[in-house]
Amino acid sequence: MQNMTASENTGLPPLVAVVGPTGIGKTAVAIELAQRLNGEIVGADSRQVYREMEIGTAKPTRAEQAAVPHRLIDVVAPNEPFSLAMYYDAATDAIADITRRGKLPLLVGGTGQYLQAVLEGWQIPRVAPNWARRAAWEAQAATEGVATLYAHLALIDPLAAQGIMPNNLRRIIRALEVYAVTGRPISERQTKVPPPYRITTLWLDVERDQLYPRLDARVERMMGLGLLQEVTSLVERGYDWSLPAMSSLGYREWQPYFMGEATVAACVERLKFNTHNFVRKQTSWFKRLPKLQRISAEGDVLWKALAAYHT
Repeated sequence: MQNMTASENTGLPPLVAVVGPTGIGKTAVAIELAQRLNGEIVGADSRQVYREMEIGTAKPTRAEQAAVPHRLIDVVAPNEPFSLAMYYDAATDAIADITRRGKLPLLVGGTGQYLQAVLEGWQIPRVAPNWARRAAWEAQAATEGVATLYAHLALIDPLAAQGIMPNNLRRIIRALEVYAVTGRPISERQTKVPPPYRITTLWLDVERDQLYPRLDARVERMMGLGLLQEVTSLVERGYDWSLPAMSSLGYREWQPYFMGEATVAACVERLKFNTHNFVRKQTSWFKRLPKLQRISAEGDVLWKALAAYHT
């Protein structure tokens, strides 16, 4: 892995990314780093942007947000659109503002696509969503299978298809949409311009056999905090299960319960299983991030993170 730390004299302002799998303790480490290094936090979590979704997203508490300024949290309602392009613009604006005020920006989260877009300087296609066309593709996927759409994408844009999981319907549809609107593959339009920062990426990690018990305990804590009540409140407000917010980890697992098809215990077990699976996918994203410093999330993590940044 390539490493570049803050001590290298590149003439660029620093940007520290604190990344790692769900439940690893990124928030606590990032807050301590920000307090030590005069920093502010920019979120990189695709679920924490939604208001009214606190427990299932493991959003930083009000006390944690008061301890250090946080950006990109509670940005939109669960039924409002929020795209990668919107995130990129908001995150890069926040990083630039933090830097201008003489503070250290810390990009913190576990959404690989958000992290990679900012740290690699993706130039994201500005193609507005066409909801009618998307609905038609979703209906086709429901009747013919997602594999049909993926096969079509592989024909028109094999490079994009290589970078998308065959079951990731949302990203498949987005790639098809960009091609339908512009007549050109999305892979041709997704160029990269190196961001104007001296990047250090701190990857917090532990062995899977140590992480999985943490994740299961985390789900149990969420239940104790009122996760089911939070989901019930969202359903009662009329938020549909097809919304990206409601179909995300921590929420979609409850649909069978509200349909009368599963017990609470069964949904909890499904959430634990899906969380394990999600963490495995996260790792594949983190390996691609630039300027990696891999840090064990055991012992004095803050000291190790500070040492990695200052080396």
